[in-house]
Amino acid sequence: MEIKVKNLKNEEVGKVEASQEIFGAEVKEHLLHSFVKMQLTNRRRGTAAVKGRHLVSGGGKKPWAQKGTGRARAGSSRSPLWRGGGTVFGPIPKTYNSKLPKKVKKAAVRSALAMKLGNNEFMVVNEFAPSSHKTKEMLALLSGIRANREKTLLILHEKNENVFRGTRNISEVKVILPEGLNVYDLMYYKNVVCTEAALKKIQENIQ
Repeated sequence: MEIKVKNLKNEEVGKVEASQEIFGAEVKEHLLHSFVKMQLTNRRRGTAAVKGRHLVSGGGKKPWAQKGTGRARAGSSRSPLWRGGGTVFGPIPKTYNSKLPKKVKKAAVRSALAMKLGNNEFMVVNEFAPSSHKTKEMLALLSGIRANREKTLLILHEKNENVFRGTRNISEVKVILPEGLNVYDLMYYKNVVCTEAALKKIQENIQ
């Protein structure tokens, strides 16, 4: 299959061969859900913690004698029953990381790309190389391809300092390389703008 290639003025300048296996793949929504859920879960830090009775300082001395005081038996002032004591069954540090097979990941990325292309939300440009790192120029380029008012994922074939610096102040735009392509970004950002060279790398990575 072929995908139109446009310049930064949104004019068609040619076509590029695209893999039917990738951009014509069946959209499997359950895979998209699984990977978005996994990515969000892996972002959890898992550092929530409270002190149990063995971690609260003090309480080493028995508060009073076992018998003869008329009060209930007590072995430590750091018992969970006491004010200032430990917490029972509180959260402890743990990891939430999970993984899915590489083949499943590639299938999910193919589904996301196919869905974007089917919804006319995937654009290929011949190049994206601003002359400076000015945010104003970057907004002008995005405006030329009508991608300045919506969340846009920009995929470059190699790191371009002008692009990375020029988009830092634009919250709706994220710049990545083909190696960093993931399902969450493809689902979160409405428009995907990809350079022609980056498209070839993407197809090599997930073929």
